[in-house]
Order: sequence, then C-alpha cells, then structure tokens
Amino acid sequence: MIVTKLKMVAGMLTFGLLLGSAMVHQSWALDSPNQSRSGSSNAKEIAAGISADQFDKLRVLIKPKPGGFDDLPWMTDLWAARKKAATEGKPLLVWVGDGHPLGWT
Repeated sequence: MIVTKLKMVAGMLTFGLLLGSAMVHQSWALDSPNQSRSGSSNAKEIAAGISADQFDKLRVLIKPKPGGFDDLPWMTDLWAARKKAATEGKPLLVWVGDGHPLGWT
C-alpha cells in the first residue's frame, strides 16, 4: 500500500516537472534571442511588415492553381476502384475519415 502511494507520488512529481519544463521551454521559444529588451528600434522594423511588392509576389506563389485536388475523378465505390486500379496497373489512394472532420472526436 505504501509502495503504491510512493509510486503515485513519484509519478505525479515527474508529470509536474515535465509539465513545468514544457511551459518554461515554450516561454523561452517565444523570446527572440536577437531581440533587445529595450526594443524601440526593433519594434519599428517588426511593425513595418512586408512591402506591397513582396506581398504581391507571395500572394502569386501561394494562390491555388486550377486543375488540382477538386478536378480529380474521385470514386466512392471501393470495389469498382480496385477493379479499375488492377486493370490500369495503378495504386489506390484510400481516403478514410473517422470522427469529426476537424479532429474533434
């Protein structure tokens, strides 16, 4: 009985230390190593953001192109898809979802 309680206390202490170190590590990750604490000159550079030309270049790069995922002829019948893949000698991509689409299960 005492051994079980000691194991539980040791487990809770270990969990507490892991959780505490994770919080400290997260707060360290948020601090930039090059950022000065007085920070008025660096704050102006951060607030400036990117220029309009840079924004236009980035927008063109990330804009989805036509003929992508939505234009593929997806099949919903697994057996028919297996037959078609076997005759064409191609692999199958099986998309299986379980639970909420946003991962809230």
